[in-house]
Amino acid sequence: MKIVASYNIKGGVGKTSTAVNLAALAAREGRRTLLWDLDPQGAASFLFRIRPRVKGGGKALLRRRTTVDAAIKGTDFDNLDLLPSDFSYRNMDLDLDAEKKPTRRLRSLLSPLADEYDLVFLDCPPGISLVSESVMHAADWLLVPLMPATLSLRTFDQLTAFVADFDGRRPRVLAFFSMVDRRKRLHREVVDGLTGTRADIATATIPALSAIEQMAEVRSPVTMSAPRSRAAQSYGALWADLQRRL
Repeated sequence: MKIVASYNIKGGVGKTSTAVNLAALAAREGRRTLLWDLDPQGAASFLFRIRPRVKGGGKALLRRRTTVDAAIKGTDFDNLDLLPSDFSYRNMDLDLDAEKKPTRRLRSLLSPLADEYDLVFLDCPPGISLVSESVMHAADWLLVPLMPATLSLRTFDQLTAFVADFDGRRPRVLAFFSMVDRRKRLHREVVDGLTGTRADIATATIPALSAIEQMAEVRSPVTMSAPRSRAAQSYGALWADLQRRL
């Protein structure tokens, strides 16, 4: 079982869209896939039409009063299950801090699922916190959406430095450019200048398209609702790149 975390220090860069669409593509190809919506805002849960609620909340999961198996819900798509968000996840830093070896907790919760799933995607909240450290310990890969801007690259360099010094399992890191508008000179210059020049930046990019924004309206991954669209093809290219590295 491989664990891939869609993560960035910054918010609003396309983490949820990435996790939702790549999980859907993996499931469509026959991989037994689980998506854990770790963001208390619950956007991924909303997109899959599943109530963002876990019995007992995040604390019950961490303390194993609610089993992960009991909290998992099926989606409308074959091979794809969801561990929903819960608003109590906003307190997960505090809940983890009360546990022994908190950075290992998420991995220990997921380990028993190794016989049930081939792939687990984590849709992560932004920031650097105890939750994100636990995610890094659990994940085999960090998949990092980047806006094509100078400050985004600075943030990515901060993240890679943090991972390099991380005291625990060190995930491999793969970034990609998200929300790319090639009508903007800065976007073109940043993407063309870095794509293909760094091994930790994927060649696939995700454009800024209304079809991706409309996922919240149709409540479905664009790779499923519009599989022939440019948006779906872009996520398909990113998934193909990630598959080669897994």
